[in-house]
Amino acid sequence: MKTWHYALLVLLGGCCYGALSTFVKLAYSAGFTSASVTGSQLLIGTLIIWIIALFSKKKKLTLPKIGKLLLSGIPLGLTSLFYYQSLQSLNASLAIIFLFQFVWIGSLFEWFFYKKKPTMGKVVSIGILVIGSIFASGMIAEGSGEITWQGTLWGMLSAITYTTFIFLSGSVEKDTPVVQKSALFTTGGMITVFLLSPPTELLHLSVLIEIAPYGLYLGLLGVVLPPILFTIGMPHIGPGLGTILTSAELPIAVILSSIVLAEQVSMSQWLGVVFILCGIIAGNLKISKKTKLKSSFLERESSI
Repeated sequence: MKTWHYALLVLLGGCCYGALSTFVKLAYSAGFTSASVTGSQLLIGTLIIWIIALFSKKKKLTLPKIGKLLLSGIPLGLTSLFYYQSLQSLNASLAIIFLFQFVWIGSLFEWFFYKKKPTMGKVVSIGILVIGSIFASGMIAEGSGEITWQGTLWGMLSAITYTTFIFLSGSVEKDTPVVQKSALFTTGGMITVFLLSPPTELLHLSVLIEIAPYGLYLGLLGVVLPPILFTIGMPHIGPGLGTILTSAELPIAVILSSIVLAEQVSMSQWLGVVFILCGIIAGNLKISKKTKLKSSFLERESSI
């Protein structure tokens, strides 16, 4: 696969996350609690990915490797818990702004762990994305509401754990088959959520049956697909550019809320969507240049 193919997979992973908020809102409007929605998402998603794993390539793993992959799934579960907790004391527009800080935190991770200092182009791209996120969240059009230190803390923690999950998906046990690795990631995330916020409502069969359609959708787009797509793409593009690509989740969330929920989207929000798309394009100019240089080099080699 070419480099831009891997970038596209990571972009799609971000789009999957962006499609979640619309159906979470639908589940809430149907009367389900945060714990039951998150629990059903991870439970059904984990079951699906293990079924896929039964028919996929696998390798024998030692107990330490299994433990490492399970532990690496903890940030996946924590991100949902922290983000939902931030929503308890912050408006949705503010909470998503704090979560969106993963864009620049990813570049810091890459700088600290991989010693890759962000280029001026990447810094500009991140700046455009952050400005776009402020507009796209609707904070300017609707007002931000009161900022609490508790909400700020939970929101920033969700950004850090989300970045950590993206980082780990591309760096831990790279030689493990993709689906097997993703299944262990999601299992670790599910165990984390069930221990810290037990979804006791799911013990009632009637509730489980009612929430199953929401859990199936959220499980596919929030648990099954992103870990697989990130596991394939992240090792080839790095967490810095990876977090820029996953910022596509906010435009997708805005577009779906307009189409599915018929929510009023202001002109400033659409402007934010355009900003974010421009930021993603700016961040990918480096990939295009690398691909062209590689192609010209191969052509030169074949002509010799």
